[in-house]
Amino acid sequence: MGVRFGLLGAGRIGRVHAKAISADSQARLVAVADALPDAARDVAAQYGSEVRTIEAIEAAGDIDAVVICTPTNTHADLIERFAKAGKAIFCEKPVDLSLARVRDCLKVVEATGARLMVGFNRRFDPHFRAVRAAIDEGRIGTVEMVTITSRDPGAPPVSYIQNSGGIFRDMTIHDFDMARFLLGEEVETVQAAAAVLTDPGIATAGDYDSVSLILRTASGRQCLISNSRRATYGYDQRIEVHGSLGMASAENQRPVSIEVASVTGYNRPPLHDFFMTRYTDAYAAEIAAFIAGVTAGATISPSGEDGLKALALADAALKSVAEGRAVRVSEVLNG
Repeated sequence: MGVRFGLLGAGRIGRVHAKAISADSQARLVAVADALPDAARDVAAQYGSEVRTIEAIEAAGDIDAVVICTPTNTHADLIERFAKAGKAIFCEKPVDLSLARVRDCLKVVEATGARLMVGFNRRFDPHFRAVRAAIDEGRIGTVEMVTITSRDPGAPPVSYIQNSGGIFRDMTIHDFDMARFLLGEEVETVQAAAAVLTDPGIATAGDYDSVSLILRTASGRQCLISNSRRATYGYDQRIEVHGSLGMASAENQRPVSIEVASVTGYNRPPLHDFFMTRYTDAYAAEIAAFIAGVTAGATISPSGEDGLKALALADAALKSVAEGRAVRVSEVLNG
């Protein structure tokens, strides 16, 4: 029978997860809910599912798990509701924009024994996972420095930015999770610099579009993160891990990986221009991992605690920019 799913939110990312669920032989998309009835009907028709309300999915005996793709300000409430309903839960990041609210939510998850996975899809990218495998196999020795470059082709609308929690909680949070994934130690301090260089409207919204960060662990391992909302050449996604015995890196990906040499030089196709195409394999792999974890009763990762720690790094970065100093993560976690 496999894992029977309810999908909450039939927007852009919800459709990605609906496709991944339906492509997995161990899962079935039973029902779809969305505040926009047409969106729910469209996805349900495409995958042979029913349109139901969130309340109906919550009470349903024929649904084992839910995928939460609704707006961020609904995530924590929905996690708590479905934890109490006995469903396994996959939730897009973040759990909430408030550390206190995330803590309260995770207490409910723990008390109910619910299974929760947070959608940090980049952990499942095959190229990034290969770098992590090289670390685990000892091929580059002890990790010393990590470099993460993550730049978007263009900024989202200012109306989105105003409700997103800002660049650190919305964009860099993926890189914070990747830093933890690759460093092998928890981050102790965050030093951040931020500016608005691409669109004055972003400053009006109280946010930044260009940020640089140095993360440091207790042992001295470092991670450098570079973010920009404007990369005219495409969706720039690279990582490099330097170790005591060598280095492992993952280069940018292109829809077509060829190179043409002529008298004008060496030419390669442009990069992916959107996260939806760059991380297609990652989205499918994370849902497959969630399904496998639910089916086997195994530990599910990334966990709610991973979501909490990534958000704490974002809050530390904001505090660093505001105060012009390196901020200990404990200041925001224990504040």
